[in-house]
Amino acid sequence: MAVPFLDIASQYKSVQADLEKALLEVARSGKYILGERGAALEKKLAEYVDVPYAVGCASGTDALILSLRALGVGPGDEVITTAYSFFSTASCIALVGATPVFVDIDPRTYNIDPRGVEKKLSIRTKAVIPVHLYGQPAEMEPLLALSKEWGVKIIEDACQSLGADYKGRRVGSLGDVGCVSFYPTKNLSGMGDGGMIFTRSPAIAERLRSLREHGAKTRYVHTMVGYNSRLDELQAAVVLVKARLLEEWTEKRRANAKFYSELFMGSAVGAPYDLPYVRHVYNQYVIRVADRDTLMEHLRSKGIGCAVYYPVPLHLQECFKTLGYIKGSMPVSEKASGETLALPIYPELSGEQMGEVARELVSFYR
Repeated sequence: MAVPFLDIASQYKSVQADLEKALLEVARSGKYILGERGAALEKKLAEYVDVPYAVGCASGTDALILSLRALGVGPGDEVITTAYSFFSTASCIALVGATPVFVDIDPRTYNIDPRGVEKKLSIRTKAVIPVHLYGQPAEMEPLLALSKEWGVKIIEDACQSLGADYKGRRVGSLGDVGCVSFYPTKNLSGMGDGGMIFTRSPAIAERLRSLREHGAKTRYVHTMVGYNSRLDELQAAVVLVKARLLEEWTEKRRANAKFYSELFMGSAVGAPYDLPYVRHVYNQYVIRVADRDTLMEHLRSKGIGCAVYYPVPLHLQECFKTLGYIKGSMPVSEKASGETLALPIYPELSGEQMGEVARELVSFYR
């Protein structure tokens, strides 16, 4: 049985009538940028995350860049982040002129190790970007304590984890700002790029709104050099329709993850580790295995989709060579990059499909 890694078309069919109605309404409205749908989505998701302010923008990457700029991060500053994440977590730091400082990860959760953050803090540290990787919250309590002690800002990269909870609080509400993405593979997605930033600060929210529109508060009057980074009405309309089903889809992902983990019990397949006080939302279901690349070839030969998140840690990327990191600098991240594999986890998966994936995996190691 073929099991695709992602099946975006099947999700589309489940909301097709409402999506097409919403898109047609936008097309007929003649209002495509910064309209009522974008404002409605900001309000809805601010309530969902439990913050007073949400600011839509053009992508998750832009959400991180705008956040850094809004917090005053720039040339001469250092920003500490994980060595194991999607590239934009680090590229956004370089793009505002600051220096990324990489820290290794917790081998169980693949999230940033707070002990490593503490060791890297310096007078040049302006911010820390923890990533809630794969949908599981990073260990935030010690990071928030360090933020208070050192006066550094916390930017949550929650691009894979909208709806996740850390000790009863939604990710995106814990730091100074929280960033999410509506890229088509996310748990809550658009039909293209889009992003949003959450904050409790009215001053930061105002600065973000100015930065996303060329640095202008009043049209054609620019108090700073900003960006063209607005969430368009078509994407906002799509995300609004899907937002009604986010909790239902999240619980289905969590049920699928539990089903997989029970099937892998006692096998050579290392299932994901969940911290006992978090709500993991499983943007990816990532296993840990020996002989990963051979397994990946085997699964694909059987028509089973899978993917590696991420084959090259950030500190070893060619573009960051001048920072001086070498192989062995982040041993936990480097080991994970050779042993982890993401399996299909989307809400529309059937039990039969997941059973097929598990059978192929377990039989491979027998």
